[in-house]
Amino acid sequence: MKFLKAVSVVLMMFVVGNVSAQKKKTDKFEKLQIEMFPKAKEGFKQVYIQLPVAKNENDLKVEFFVGVEKLLDCNNHFLMGKVTSQDLQGWGYNYYEVESNGETGGTLMACPDQKKTKKFVSLQPEIVRYNSKLPLVFYVPKDLEVRYRILRPDAAMKKATQK
Repeated sequence: MKFLKAVSVVLMMFVVGNVSAQKKKTDKFEKLQIEMFPKAKEGFKQVYIQLPVAKNENDLKVEFFVGVEKLLDCNNHFLMGKVTSQDLQGWGYNYYEVESNGETGGTLMACPDQKKTKKFVSLQPEIVRYNSKLPLVFYVPKDLEVRYRILRPDAAMKKATQK
């Protein structure tokens, strides 16, 4: 009986070790270098996204959102401002500068309960190519944040309907 317990403990340790090794393998990152990017201006902060190495990176895209959490009513809201892509001279890399004073716009529906909830309100999201070798660098006003998600293609390609 003790032998079976010992074998089961060893097997359990092997499985846990194997799972954690696979996790480390899938979260492999390229060495990040952002020293060549300019320092943030007064009132701004530099933030970056480092993407993990992935198979078939040409199939992936990154969608990023620049925004802030606010207490808002039932209307649809958006942050006013813009994101511009800048070229890092001499390197051929891009970085993004965000211009926004934090003002929001939105629809003007009547909200009967006048209840406010905390929502993330953002500028128009942008989609860029996935590249784990380069960081996505942003210069945003200090009160804003950058969120992102990785877009993956559907497994099956679909055919358009002919009219």
